[in-house]
Amino acid sequence: MEDLEFLQVYPSLKRMEKSVPQFIFIIWEFSCMSMTLDLAIDLISRPSITPDDQGCQEVIARRLQTLGFEIQHLRFGQVDNLWARCGHTAPLLVLAGHTDVVPVGPVEAWQFPPFTPTLHQGNLYGRGIADMKGGLAAMVTACERFLQANTQHKGSLAFLITSDEEGLAVDGTAKVVDYLQQQGQSIEWCLLGEPASVDKLGDQIKNGRRGSLTGILTILGRQGHAAYPHLADNPIHRFAPLLQELCQHTWDQGNAFFPPTTFQVVNVQAGTGADNVIPGQLEVIFNFRYNTEFTVADLQQAVIQRLKAHHLQYELSWRHSGHPFLTAQGQLLEAVRLVIKEVCGYETALSTGGGTSDGRFIAPTGAQVIELGLLNRTIHQVNECVNIEDLDKLSVLYERILERLLLE
Repeated sequence: MEDLEFLQVYPSLKRMEKSVPQFIFIIWEFSCMSMTLDLAIDLISRPSITPDDQGCQEVIARRLQTLGFEIQHLRFGQVDNLWARCGHTAPLLVLAGHTDVVPVGPVEAWQFPPFTPTLHQGNLYGRGIADMKGGLAAMVTACERFLQANTQHKGSLAFLITSDEEGLAVDGTAKVVDYLQQQGQSIEWCLLGEPASVDKLGDQIKNGRRGSLTGILTILGRQGHAAYPHLADNPIHRFAPLLQELCQHTWDQGNAFFPPTTFQVVNVQAGTGADNVIPGQLEVIFNFRYNTEFTVADLQQAVIQRLKAHHLQYELSWRHSGHPFLTAQGQLLEAVRLVIKEVCGYETALSTGGGTSDGRFIAPTGAQVIELGLLNRTIHQVNECVNIEDLDKLSVLYERILERLLLE
């Protein structure tokens, strides 16, 4: 086995390169093959860069349909969404996630081709395996085992899957939730397969997220020659003191459930391309990740007051991506915590940090929302990968959660 540096694994594990000795294939099949791994491999091999689904949802829909799910493909704009439901009674438990992935970046920086699922030293490599096709695969196989073993259970089970989570997130989960509300379908519990684990599977779950507010700011000055600054008005110089003030300001200390609000500049652009011209304007994009200590209006007013205090001429627009949400208690949170303790042998930590998720569209309906998934250490990075043993273990966690909520 030491001479075999890696195995390239294709959508069907039966297709191995002819150069791989037969005995190695037998060992591989015996020790590693699982339905979850096989499905994850199929999904990774599809280059579903946001918002292009590349047939991932159809693969999942076919498997769910054989279990008795009613399938609805909901396309809004350029975005594919899947709503699949089994049962018509309450309570409704939704397994949610996304098939779209972020761009791969420089392909030459990857150890293995990003859309050729590759097994190496116990890890499965490929863009989207952690975020979050591995989680989707685990959800599907957990549901398969649960429904095959429990033909009678309370409530209903559904999947909500989009191809617009990594992008603008306009025509994805947000639109599906609106559609469901119009249809009178109410979600009791939502389990998201986002990669929330840090060092080991299940060591952390997300029971909420901060809100996200982006400002697009233009500081107006007067263009001129660099040798005659008295005839110009440099917007970079004018904005510099305010930038320092915004960056150094402590917005809040957080609270019992949320980390502190943060301010980050994500883009700065100015200049004409010449080294002897003072620019006439400065464009700045900044982002707040805010907790429940603030409202959107509070943050907007705080920025505007500072702009006026520094006597700046400016233009400012805002893009709000979602309010903070929190599931502080409830049956879903209790079930997830108990199952992680039973299966993994340790307590999980609660977190509301990190970026946004589609939970921000589901929680406002009154649903309890928890995120449990694979390790997040390589998400959005070159050489994204997960430990293959975690795929099966995550599927077991999901299955046990279904049992606790829909059987007990």
